Amino acid sequence: MSNLTSRLSSLARCANQHILTSLNMVRATVVGTECRRPICSSSTRMQQEAAEGEPVTPLTTSRDFSVYPPMPGEDSPLRWGGMTFEELPIAHIKATYNNTLIHVTDHSGQYVARTSCGAEGFRNVKKSTPIAAQTTGISAAAKAQAKGVTFVRVVVKGLGPGRLSAIKRLSMGVL
Repeated sequence: MSNLTSRLSSLARCANQHILTSLNMVRATVVGTECRRPICSSSTRMQQEAAEGEPVTPLTTSRDFSVYPPMPGEDSPLRWGGMTFEELPIAHIKATYNNTLIHVTDHSGQYVARTSCGAEGFRNVKKSTPIAAQTTGISAAAKAQAKGVTFVRVVVKGLGPGRLSAIKRLSMGVL
């Protein structure tokens, strides 16, 4: 039984090695059945540069490049059209089961543009469809762009069927 197990494991290792070499993974090595690559971190690179005598430039930290927006009051180097996160206009999307409303306001809450599925010409049951929300999102983006808005923060409320469609179409309308 152990002979069969050792043959199976060697067969799996050979198959993995064959797959890795066919994918041109030159630096990868196979240990058991898992693939391991050499780690190249910035500290390793800095040590190599110091050994070679090249000047070591400190890299910016990952804190400067967060995918999350900054906390209120926190200073951030990120800018959208020259504005900080707190200064960006806000697109409020309220997706109910019967309608989808989109209000675009400036950072202090002053009205910039407003539209809804009913205002776009959809009536009764058709107001609650994702298609109506798409039309509303494109219309809200066009109205906001006409007033000079280029970037927005999005606040979504409700669980209606037009929730995701409205967000997608706001971005399609270049907001």
